[in-house]
Amino acid sequence: MEKKYFAPSELIINEDGSAFHLHLKPHQLADKVILVGDPGRVETIASYFDSRECEANNREFKSVTGTYQGKRITVLSTGIGCDNIDIVMNELDVLANIDFNTRREKENMRSLEIVRIGTCGGLLPHTPIGTFICSEKSIGFDGLLNFYAGRDEVCDLGFETAFIRHMGWTGNLCQPNPYVINCDQDLMERIAQDDMIRGVTIAAGGFYGPQGRALRIPLADPEQNAKIESFRHGKYCITNYEMESSALAGLARLMGHRATTVCMVIANRYAQEMNTEYKNTLEQLIEKVLDRI
Repeated sequence: MEKKYFAPSELIINEDGSAFHLHLKPHQLADKVILVGDPGRVETIASYFDSRECEANNREFKSVTGTYQGKRITVLSTGIGCDNIDIVMNELDVLANIDFNTRREKENMRSLEIVRIGTCGGLLPHTPIGTFICSEKSIGFDGLLNFYAGRDEVCDLGFETAFIRHMGWTGNLCQPNPYVINCDQDLMERIAQDDMIRGVTIAAGGFYGPQGRALRIPLADPEQNAKIESFRHGKYCITNYEMESSALAGLARLMGHRATTVCMVIANRYAQEMNTEYKNTLEQLIEKVLDRI
């Protein structure tokens, strides 16, 4: 059977043969990918490389492909939020699995190994500032995966139902319709090993209100974070907030890639503490991921 054809309006390829937003060409993408939010962090990670092969830069999407201890790695910045993860994951997938000349899916699928390194807010006493958390499960407040077919087949529907009931969101159209997704378990075990917490992470659709921060505008539910902190489902409790892990894990599962997110806690919402001088400690996390990916 002939593979599906992807029209120019759907698969947008730049005149130089690169993906529309990422400005990467298919041969420039490594099988191992490290994602970061901050474009400036790309250079930090690339400084560990033994050699550099290529670089690309467009808007918030900066990338370097090189080698580290014999491993070919692409490090790429995504900017902030699940909407940008939608762009990045789809374009990484087309770079890996669509022939740019024929605009058709390749015969043999290429599966990428993707680790996002970021920062987060801890929600429990045992996630103080400086803790490394690997997201075993992510709860998406962003709604992104709800736009894709197959969403129910890859999500933990029992966990979703329990969480929605606990939050009092059943039938409330003004609240998010969260989805719960597992990361790739084998990749998580290799990255987390024995010095990272395996956590349940909420990926929020914003930094302030969606994460229960009230500045000048009151929150729709002032008890949101207290409810989140008290939630339990079997052995699981919710450990941290960030803004990308659910879309990454969900799209990776649907596309056949392997992904997980690791974050360093820079704020503890339970203790109401914040550390803005975290860059040196974050480099310890970067080194662990480079060694283990």
